[in-house]
This record gives sequence, structure tokens and C-alpha cells, in this order.
Amino acid sequence: MASNYNRKSASSGSRKPRGRAAGGYRAAPAARTDARSQRNAAQGSFRASRANPAPRSNPVPRANPVPRSNPVPRANLSGSYPGASRDGVHLRSVRVGDARASRNRRMGSAKPSARSFNVMPVFIAVGVVVAVLVVSFLVLRASNVFEIEDVSVTGVEHLTSEEMMALIAVPEGATLLQVDKKGIEDRLLKDAWIEKAKVSAAFPHTLKVEVTERVIRAVVEVPSEDGSEVKRWAIASDGMWLMPIPDQDSEAGRKTSQQIYDDIAAALVITDVPYSTKPEMGTYCNDPNVTNALEVVVGLTTDLSDQVKSVAATETESTTITLDNGIEIVFGSSDNIRDKERVCLKIMEEYEGSLAYINVSDPKSPTWRAL
Repeated sequence: MASNYNRKSASSGSRKPRGRAAGGYRAAPAARTDARSQRNAAQGSFRASRANPAPRSNPVPRANPVPRSNPVPRANLSGSYPGASRDGVHLRSVRVGDARASRNRRMGSAKPSARSFNVMPVFIAVGVVVAVLVVSFLVLRASNVFEIEDVSVTGVEHLTSEEMMALIAVPEGATLLQVDKKGIEDRLLKDAWIEKAKVSAAFPHTLKVEVTERVIRAVVEVPSEDGSEVKRWAIASDGMWLMPIPDQDSEAGRKTSQQIYDDIAAALVITDVPYSTKPEMGTYCNDPNVTNALEVVVGLTTDLSDQVKSVAATETESTTITLDNGIEIVFGSSDNIRDKERVCLKIMEEYEGSLAYINVSDPKSPTWRAL
């Protein structure tokens, strides 16, 4: 019977362990063939396959980390393991990328506060200094600490002291911090004689006024509308009508600066002015004949301009200058003034002492007449 038992076991797929006696084992029950047994067997094999997956062909062994002698627990990090703890301290885990991002956020949020902490005291200090300066200025401005006691004027030759004080017009009790310097400059520039003006404070009690005056370039003999009389007017190099010239012995002449009469004596005279010319003090000349005559004289160099005695401004094309030696030179318009002057000087040099008339209105075809 023993041999029969062994054959049956082989046919059913059962094995007997080697090296052990056959009597130590019970016979395996026969496999059930019903549907329930098959289903249970299939479920069991599926569970076994999930619980014990097949091993990888080439598993990579993990290195065993060296345990720390005194591990420091990490706290306040996201991603804690539920229920994990060590010595009463909850252990948490975090990814390296999350830790770096958290650190960068902390550093970034700290920078603005650090800058504001360093800059704010500077702003506060500057604000305090500015406030102190403003308050100090207002206090000094309201006080008479810098009251104007003296006015220093430079550059004035043609205006009298009375005329200058009337133009400056410093209010009584004004201080260097209160006085309207720009207003004074504007009043000065309204006067025909004054070309430039600068007003400044010279602490503690002096107002400084620097003036650049216009210079008389010519005296224009302006006829009245009916031609019954001629009025002399001083005109500057830029065409500004400076003033009508009063008779020196008159009351107005006695109030006029002596420098004006000295300049008039040395200035050339513009004659034969059209009747339509109407000068006005403090305005620029708009008569083309007078303007052209002035430009001719101003455009001449020292070699010839010093010899000019008068200029006839009847018409632009026939503008004529008269030299001290009596020679008349027709210049015409002020165009090509340098070429015309060069031709005149050459003719005068060639016919020195024998000339009475030169016409260089066309410098390419000059004409002259000898005595």
C-alpha cells in the first residue's frame, strides 16, 4: 500500500521532501474540482502576486547611511509623517527644492526691510535739516538783521545818481532777503541806456548793482515833419534810440551827465534823414535808411572808420560817408562792406592827396574823381 500511495501522490503533482521519512507527513488532500475552490485558488494567487512581486533582474543595492551620533530633530517643516516622533519632537520631512525656495523667500523678504531700515534715518535727518533751514530763513526774512543800508552801483557813466536811485527804488526798511532783485533788474532794463543789469546781495547790508551801458555810436539829425527844425538824437550801435540831446546850457542839459556830451563830441553824425523818421526813446530804429547808414559805419574797420565824419542817409543805395579830409565815398548798401572798404583804401593809397570822390557801391566797378 505504501507504493500505491506514492504513485498517487506523483500523479497529483505532490512532492515529498527529500531526506525525511515518509511516515512523518500526512497525505495531501485531493484537489477540489468544484467552482468555488477554483475561484478561491485564483484569488489567492492574485493576492500572492501583489504581495510578493517578482524581484528585479539587477537590483541596485542601497548604501547603508552612517547614523548620526546625536541627530538633530527638524521642526516647523511641511510634509510631516503622521504619528512620527522622536523624544517628544515631531519629525517632519521636506524636499530640498522646497527648503531652498523657503530660504530664498525669507532672504528676499528681509532685504527690503533692511534697506528701509538703513535709508529711512537718512531721509528723516535730511527732512529735519531742511525744515530747520526753512524756518531759519523765514525768521531771518521777517527780521531786520540784513536790512539794506548801502547800494553799490558799478558800470554807470551816462545816468546820474538820482536817475539810478529812481530806477532801483529800494523800499524803506527792505532787507537783502526780502528785496525783489528780479524786479529791480527789469526796471533797469527798461531804460534805454542800460543793456545788461545784475542785482545781487553783498551781506550783511549792501545791495550790489552791476550795469552794462550802451554807447553812443552816432548822432542822428532828425528833421521835423515840416522841415523847419532839426532835432538831434543819440543812437547806439544796436540801433536803440537813446535820447534826444538837449542843449547843454538848458535846464535839461544841466541835469544830463557830462559823459553824454563827451561821447556826442566824438561821435559821427548821420544827416539827410528822411522826414518820415520818428525816433522814440527806448525803441529800435525802424527807418531802413538810418539803419543802413549805421550798419555801414559799424561794419568799417579802424583804418577807415576813424576817419568818418558824417554819413548821409538820403537813400540806401546812395548812402555816402564823408571823411575828415573832405573825401566823399558812396558806399550804397551795407552788403559786401569789407570788399568795398578794401577797394577804397587801395584807391586812396594810390591817389593820396588828390582824391575828392569815390564810388564803391559796386566794388567790382569802382569810380573816383581827383582834384
